[in-house]
Amino acid sequence: MSDLVIVESPAKAKTIQKYLGPGYEVIASMGHVRDLPKSKMGVDKDNDFKPQYTDMKGKEDVIKELKKRAKKCDKVYLATDPDREGEAISWHIAQMLKLDMNADNRVAFNEITKTGVKNGMSNPHKIDVDLVNAQQARRILDRLVGYELSPFLWKKVKRGLSAGRVQSVAVRLVVDRENEIRAFVPKEYWSIDAKFTAPSSRKVFDAALVAVDGEKLEIPNQAEADNLLARLENADYTVTSVKKRVTKKQPAPPFITSTLQQEASRKLSFSAKRTMKAAQELYEGVDVEGVGAVGLITYMRTDSLRISDEAKAAAAEYIGVVYGKDYLPPEPRNFKTKNNAQDAHEAIRPSTPELTPERVKSSLSSDQYKLYKLIWERFIASQMANALLDTVSADIEANGCTFRASGYSVKFDGFMALYVESNDAEEGSKKMLPELKAEDKLKLKSISGNQHFTQPPPRFTEASLIKALEENGIGRPSTYAPTITTITSRRYVEHEGKALKPTNLGEVITELMKDHFKKIVDAKFTAEMENNLDEVEHGSKNWVSTLHEFYDDFSKTLKKAEEAMDGKRVKVPDEETDVVCELCGRNMVIKYSKYGKFLACPGFPECKNTKKIVTEADGTCPRCGKKMLLKKSKKGRSFYGCEGFPDCSFMTWNVPTKEICPQCGKTLFMKGGKSGKLVCENDGCDYERELKK
Repeated sequence: MSDLVIVESPAKAKTIQKYLGPGYEVIASMGHVRDLPKSKMGVDKDNDFKPQYTDMKGKEDVIKELKKRAKKCDKVYLATDPDREGEAISWHIAQMLKLDMNADNRVAFNEITKTGVKNGMSNPHKIDVDLVNAQQARRILDRLVGYELSPFLWKKVKRGLSAGRVQSVAVRLVVDRENEIRAFVPKEYWSIDAKFTAPSSRKVFDAALVAVDGEKLEIPNQAEADNLLARLENADYTVTSVKKRVTKKQPAPPFITSTLQQEASRKLSFSAKRTMKAAQELYEGVDVEGVGAVGLITYMRTDSLRISDEAKAAAAEYIGVVYGKDYLPPEPRNFKTKNNAQDAHEAIRPSTPELTPERVKSSLSSDQYKLYKLIWERFIASQMANALLDTVSADIEANGCTFRASGYSVKFDGFMALYVESNDAEEGSKKMLPELKAEDKLKLKSISGNQHFTQPPPRFTEASLIKALEENGIGRPSTYAPTITTITSRRYVEHEGKALKPTNLGEVITELMKDHFKKIVDAKFTAEMENNLDEVEHGSKNWVSTLHEFYDDFSKTLKKAEEAMDGKRVKVPDEETDVVCELCGRNMVIKYSKYGKFLACPGFPECKNTKKIVTEADGTCPRCGKKMLLKKSKKGRSFYGCEGFPDCSFMTWNVPTKEICPQCGKTLFMKGGKSGKLVCENDGCDYERELKK
């Protein structure tokens, strides 16, 4: 006889089995085993929202095996993920196996390591019913909204649509940003920029005009810019002050779920879904050469910046050995967690810091390695000393006009020796100035007036949308990635490069929701609802009364909307293109099928012409000289092919560029990304060139 430990995934089961050894049998439930039925509401609204759970289709064999193994063992431990969803899975399994609900049979592993598993098994506890109720409340809430609001959208817009609390607010954020961009009126302004050399150096440096006669400068048009340039003609330029100081730069804190998704988007171009998939695999366990199965990171759904003393000590030991004592801060760093954070788990960090990215690289997939390297470097850097920067700011006077030049150099790199946080917006790097001192006479190399226009706010990227959701208190760590996946798969929002752009459908749905369901798409209301669910989790609020507070008002709103929209239907305008239908002369429009976008004639059914949408790439085919097109393989991977296919069969995974081969004059292709090289793919030409780092 042995004890049975039930986890969620086979990978996690394999890793935990290694640490528990004989006397234990570890089996995976493959996620949820029971849920609300798909074919009906499954919630008794007249009986305090009593849920009608059923065994999930496709899980029959798993359920049968769980029951069979449970009968043969001495004790059952429920070791699903340590969050609301994991608690609910354990609760359902306990009910299904008829376990004692008051028994200490729930164990939690915040990291899948020998220490983490040992600690979890040594501290079994009862299933947290408050945590389960919070999950039930969220699940039922989403079911009520989805099953009652979606049919309304089917009747008033088109079939197959869906609505949800978090997804509808996320779409609204994207739509509202698009409306801001459309309404934005650019404002003209000018700058006066000069280049100088100092007496002590031939190095050219830049300075910008910042004040005139002691007043802060604004140049609204070319006429004023020309007046200032005329005033500066033949002027002498003198350094009036030089300010030098040493500034400290602190490292970024270790990752939480939202910042991990944001940084992986910016640095690795990973979608939130791709990030969480790799993170889940790293948490559950990987077979590391020479080590065996081990969970490489702590639990990846967290909003806490807390770090264990053991992890800090391990990081300090590594930093001291590899970088030296100068790279250690005076004392281990602590980072303050936000007030509304749940703080149930530590920050995301390597579970065993001595397992460096290079040490485990050969055992990981490409995505796993890139993400582990990001997490590992961010954590180690968070425990390193501040960087020290020598900053210089110099003011230069000429005929009452003040120019300012600034720059910095790294005095001590500290944590920057390992990791520097990226930003959504590219930061212009400041160059170090030559040695300057007051009263220096500078030589003017060039001066010019430059026209600029104010820019509208940028479209959201996945990274910035997750940041906005977090800042507004919408959703929780476990919901960011599924929300973005939902709104893009439902075609309410689409990617345009990295940016997120609302579709016509997304805009129509959002306007309809704003007109009739203001609370559902209101960020503050949704955030308040999330806080209510947190209170349920903490045991300070009843989950049934929370549902009544929402649903009683929602059902009245739905009834009013149906009355107001009686007999009305909203049309989603087609997105017109400049492609002309060769059969009837109309401009073709974009339509969607299960295979993606295509072009169709708006004259359907009289004209049934359709076309594939093609995306032209830079460069030309090295074989026949025709255009290169961006295409997709059956697995969704991008490649490039000649528009002359099938007559010309040239294709490549490398990206065509605008650059021309200096040997044969054909298009050069980028191989290995921006840090790779340019290659010529013309038969018989072997030209290649490393890209500048």
